[in-house]
Amino acid sequence: MSQEIEIGLGKKARMAYALDDVSIVPSRRTRDSQDVSTSWQVDAYEFDVPVIGAPMDSVTSPATAIAMGRLGALGVLDLEGLWTRYDDPQPLLDEIAQLPDGVATERIQEIYREPVKPELITRRLHEIRDAGVTVAGALSPQRTQQFYSTVVEAGVDLFVIRGTVVSAEHVSLGHEPLNLKKFIYDLDVPVIVGGAANYTAALHLMRTGAAGVLVGFGGGAVTATRTTIGVHAPMATAIADVAEARRDYMDESGGRYVQVIADGGMGDSGSFVKALAMGADAVMLGAPLARATEAPGGGKHWGAEARHQTLPRGSRTDVGTVGSLEQILFGPSHRADGQVNYIGALRRAMASTGYVDVKSFQRCSVVVNPYHV
Repeated sequence: MSQEIEIGLGKKARMAYALDDVSIVPSRRTRDSQDVSTSWQVDAYEFDVPVIGAPMDSVTSPATAIAMGRLGALGVLDLEGLWTRYDDPQPLLDEIAQLPDGVATERIQEIYREPVKPELITRRLHEIRDAGVTVAGALSPQRTQQFYSTVVEAGVDLFVIRGTVVSAEHVSLGHEPLNLKKFIYDLDVPVIVGGAANYTAALHLMRTGAAGVLVGFGGGAVTATRTTIGVHAPMATAIADVAEARRDYMDESGGRYVQVIADGGMGDSGSFVKALAMGADAVMLGAPLARATEAPGGGKHWGAEARHQTLPRGSRTDVGTVGSLEQILFGPSHRADGQVNYIGALRRAMASTGYVDVKSFQRCSVVVNPYHV
């Protein structure tokens, strides 16, 4: 039963919890950490670990998408990013990393004014395809109708539609909005779509035929949506709500299972593990992977929110470098801050609660930590 509090005589609000507010409770049974499975599957594509590299220029390049694929994860390339605007984006990536804080946002806006080029979309996706890993690319809802045919013709395996807030019922007086249900029905590849942050929005997205729903608004470490437009959703509650929508949609659809993917705000391995415990099947990581030595951001991190031409809702952030991509995912770790060995942390948590795979781990017991409420 949800708890409502009275803000004032004319407004009530539901109590919601962030991942910092909850903790996992060990059960009566434990296992050896090597005896658990961390694999997950979306449609016909199976991965060794429930990790998706966020479609952000500071995180996923064609090279890091390939590296993630070889490590058993999934890297998603931003098809509106620098890699599809410039033949050689490396000098611009280096420039963004070196910009003083006071001018970074304005210069990022200038750099991203260069148009997206369909031929570069094709070239980048072919680079990933030629390496023999799963190919995934992302577009915003606004760009999907413009470029999706290019993406499909290039041979994408998974298609991601990612925005701050994505709904199945977008209304526009100025142009014909994307009909998600028709689009997904006509497309011949699985589609992951989001963000969504509540039961109703997620249920409607599931009814479009999406293979997965992103929970949250992405870009947790670099977003400023709460500061700029007042929009924010505590992730523990959001994930649990969307997981409940998935359960009800399974009953409604006769057993169709939609993947729930937590997106944003996973800056440490504890948050990553708790997102799965709250009901996520996988987690889209941004800042954690931006800390890799191979990351194209060079220790800096920014997302699509930072490049908006009239209302930037994010900024470039210094996340530093903590180790290689393989170390961040699999260790070994030589620090106790939750920034290295995410999969080792997941294995340890699953072993401590006695669950053998990620899907069963979603049933683990959690408590609300009163020190964070």
